[in-house]
Amino acid sequence: MTTKILILTALASELHAAAAPDGVAVLYTGVGKINAAASTTAAILQHRPQLVVNYGTAGKINLAAHGLLEIADVIQRDMLAVPLAPRGVTPLSDEPSRYASGHGSACCGTGDSFVTASDDWLVQQGVDVVDMELFAIAHTCHRYGVPWRAYKFITDAADADAAEHWNDNVHRGADLFWQQLALLRAS
Repeated sequence: MTTKILILTALASELHAAAAPDGVAVLYTGVGKINAAASTTAAILQHRPQLVVNYGTAGKINLAAHGLLEIADVIQRDMLAVPLAPRGVTPLSDEPSRYASGHGSACCGTGDSFVTASDDWLVQQGVDVVDMELFAIAHTCHRYGVPWRAYKFITDAADADAAEHWNDNVHRGADLFWQQLALLRAS
């Protein structure tokens, strides 16, 4: 089965599949990089999409960031194998340590932790937002030669109140995303 656009999101609470327009499939990856990589691999092999779009929620590192952002590039914020490789770089691997979508202007840092405190390394890397799935999705798309784009809705400030704010705001970005997807499909 070939699908033109495949939307990947972690949870139904972020985006309801029933709202998807015809010709767009929505699949839920589950939370974290392992779930995202496994789900993305299966989805690409099953649906053979022309484009993978990740929509999800994010905590903001850049205090000026707000609303729905299109992600230009993504790094791993929790790959920490020093001294074998610098933070963010998978040691002994020829795979890229940063993936670019070719669209947007924001940088996302992906990791298997919910960020609740400041991290100077993220600021030094120019990270605007943090999530838990995008790097794995971009990595898998790269391996299979499928273009990707990503949109992140900021739910919290990646601080001590992040979990409470995420719970309050997890559902607020869906309408903005569907509007953006309509514009993307029209272009």
